[in-house]
Amino acid sequence: MVYGPPAMDKKITLSGFLITLAGAILFSTKAIFVKLAFRSTPVDAVTLLALRMLFSLPFYLVAAWMVSKKENKQELTTSDWLKVISLGILGYYLSSLFDFIGLQYVSAGLERLILFLYPTFAVLINTFFYKTKLNRVQIIALVLTYLGIGIAYYGELKLDTSNPKFFFGSFMIFLCAVTYSFYLVGTGRMVQKVGVTRYTAYAMLASTVGIFINFLVTHQVGTIPFTAELTWYAIALAIVATVLPSFMMSNGMKSIGSNNVSIITSIGPVSTIIQAHFFLGEQIIMAQVFGTALVIIGVVLIGWQSKYAGEN
Repeated sequence: MVYGPPAMDKKITLSGFLITLAGAILFSTKAIFVKLAFRSTPVDAVTLLALRMLFSLPFYLVAAWMVSKKENKQELTTSDWLKVISLGILGYYLSSLFDFIGLQYVSAGLERLILFLYPTFAVLINTFFYKTKLNRVQIIALVLTYLGIGIAYYGELKLDTSNPKFFFGSFMIFLCAVTYSFYLVGTGRMVQKVGVTRYTAYAMLASTVGIFINFLVTHQVGTIPFTAELTWYAIALAIVATVLPSFMMSNGMKSIGSNNVSIITSIGPVSTIIQAHFFLGEQIIMAQVFGTALVIIGVVLIGWQSKYAGEN
């Protein structure tokens, strides 16, 4: 999806398709690992998020160091640095914090569906900030997407009426989708200039600093409930659900274009719902299936329409 002024779209290559698909599936494991950690250990959202970034940190430090050794890299201006740092804090600190908090109170399948509203938010951001006009296809796509979320949400509500913080958790996931959409709008504009590896590494390092500060202000290191189980979940979150997919998705955005990436990542909600059923025992209901289908159709329409809008 074009997050910002229209740009020439790129053709889908087999390697670009596969790396984007794999990245989307790996990203969808995040909710599974988080729910398993909350279920099996006494960890809270901020601590789990801090552990996730702690184990991710060495990989991004190495990536940043390797990029810094290249002689032909473009120098970043002060404005570029501020944008990268701001986007990192917005996209992987605030959005992750909202997401982890919300996952304490809603199912993994519903979390992925609500979070998957971010492409529609990106369209609305472009409409209000870049003064682009919504055409008929985009309006239809938006209606289908929000209708699908409404249907899935209603079905989930009937299953989870005993949870007193269900609406609070849903709102946190909604905030995650909003902040993440702003991150992607900025990413689509910055990654071509900064470079895939350098942008991903610097943005993640900025978010890590924010997360660590949050943890140190609100917690004490000695309160971390270190167990072998929690350590393995944190490592899985760091490597499987964070480091690998973050580089994969950034690489996919550069190699096949953000329009094609947004369409391919439609597999995310389906992947999460299937994994949640097998690993968390979450029910798959018809309202969820129907709502998910509408959401995916809406997102694909938005990505397809954005692709052809970029050619005009």
